[in-house]
Amino acid sequence: MIKPGNNFFIRQILHYYVTGIVKRHFHGLKFDPVDIDPHKSILLIANHFSYWDSLILYIVCRKLLKKEFYVMVREDTTIKFQYVKYGGAFSINKQSRDMLQSLDYAAELLNDPQNLVLIFPQGKLYSNFVNVIQFEKGITRVMEKAAGKFQLLFAATFVQYMKHKKPTASVYMHVEPCQSKSFEDLKNAYQMHYDNAKLQQTEIVI
Repeated sequence: MIKPGNNFFIRQILHYYVTGIVKRHFHGLKFDPVDIDPHKSILLIANHFSYWDSLILYIVCRKLLKKEFYVMVREDTTIKFQYVKYGGAFSINKQSRDMLQSLDYAAELLNDPQNLVLIFPQGKLYSNFVNVIQFEKGITRVMEKAAGKFQLLFAATFVQYMKHKKPTASVYMHVEPCQSKSFEDLKNAYQMHYDNAKLQQTEIVI
């Protein structure tokens, strides 16, 4: 597996790059306020529909959640774009025995209350407006190994243009109790959040 790079200067350059590119390409970024426990790390579960997902959620992390940002990324992506490791990316390869190492590393990061770990449980890109969110089972291993150390946060992101030339990204967030959740419980809880968020998004009128 490829772990995050530890270079302060490159990380700062990436911070300003991500902040600038999101600001230039989006009319606005909206997100819900949530109550965060400063004594716990955050496991952030989100839908995965584009290149922009992790960049948008990085901005939300910096502005709202105030945590150190880490994100699980497919290994082929981290190899192709090696600079992403300096932005907190670490790799996973579902076809390799290293997959368990990546999941355990995510759990290890959650032991530090200063950290946020973003995982896209769909495992690959899907349309922004699919009806059903697919889940890979590895997420439960992370939760079991880091039990009691983290706060579980759901995010559902939608992008629409409406009357503007640039799109607006809306991130619907929800703190979810995480005690003793089975895979199906977790999947169903996120699906409920996603459905509610999608309903709110489609009811927007300008």
